[in-house]
Amino acid sequence: MDEITEFIRGMPKAELHVHIEGTLEPELKFTLAERNGISLPVASAAEMRAAQVYDDLTSFLAAYYEGMDVLRTAADFYDLAWAYLRRAHGEGVRYAEIFFDPQAHTSRGIPFDAVIGGLRRALLAARRELGMRAQLIMCLLRDHSAEYAMATLLQSLPHREWIAGVGLDSDEREHPPVKFAEVFNRARAEGYQVTMHCDVDQENSVEHIRQCLFDIGVDRIDHGVNILESDELTAELKRRGIGLTVCPISNRWVAGDLKASQIKRMLELGLRVTVNSDDPAYFGGYVTDNLIAAQEAAGLTEAELLRLQRNAVEIAWLPAAVSDQLLTGLDRYAASVVNPA
Repeated sequence: MDEITEFIRGMPKAELHVHIEGTLEPELKFTLAERNGISLPVASAAEMRAAQVYDDLTSFLAAYYEGMDVLRTAADFYDLAWAYLRRAHGEGVRYAEIFFDPQAHTSRGIPFDAVIGGLRRALLAARRELGMRAQLIMCLLRDHSAEYAMATLLQSLPHREWIAGVGLDSDEREHPPVKFAEVFNRARAEGYQVTMHCDVDQENSVEHIRQCLFDIGVDRIDHGVNILESDELTAELKRRGIGLTVCPISNRWVAGDLKASQIKRMLELGLRVTVNSDDPAYFGGYVTDNLIAAQEAAGLTEAELLRLQRNAVEIAWLPAAVSDQLLTGLDRYAASVVNPA
């Protein structure tokens, strides 16, 4: 292991863009399928992993939603989240904001309470047993109706204290942010933070980023690397201090490019860019793998890697005292290495 890879592995981390359903590893999928009496189309976890090949966002999403069928009970959602949290903690993740897609489950007849109850129990266990903090972000599916999104938002309100924010994900084609303007206005009125996916190299990517900034008024943008195609929007993002949650390995799968050079350029411009894992069980890389891939591709320095982590903490939806504690941990780590360049 070279010195900078060792530096990455040891660095305290915050992750702000990971879909809990996207952490469903084939081995756990088989365990849950057996528990719930479900037959899978392949005979082994290895065969399932070998079949995970996608050439665009649409082909990935088809496999992603199909894979969720094994999630049926609160215990299943607990096991899913607990597996991610243990693995992330082992990689040095000290704080995570975790997306979940309730509509992908309630549409199958799974109660909302079962979904969030299982996830919440795992988050509490992580805090108690691992000393790791995590929060949930409820994502709405943009390829369903705004009315369904509003109904799901209202369904979440009894659990408001358990959900840090509301996001928007799934297939972006012909589903612009403004389609959900009323829903996100209500979310903000209910006290939620708001974020939206602006996936990489999609049709009208830059226009969708513009809508996020000026029509929705997001607190963060997920993915969003196409903002560099507009100097005006880049300047506005920087002026507002809005962060971007970029996922290099998933970029390579759906767009053929890690977008590592764009990450480096964003750092040079002073944007609050972060590196995250997205759907690591499907794309083959957790947050450490993504940081290593970005570093190798763009030649990121130790100082730039630390900046990525400071960005993540600074744009996290946390009380200032907790953010300060995490930043202090980063400072201590930086001081323990020899003169980060």
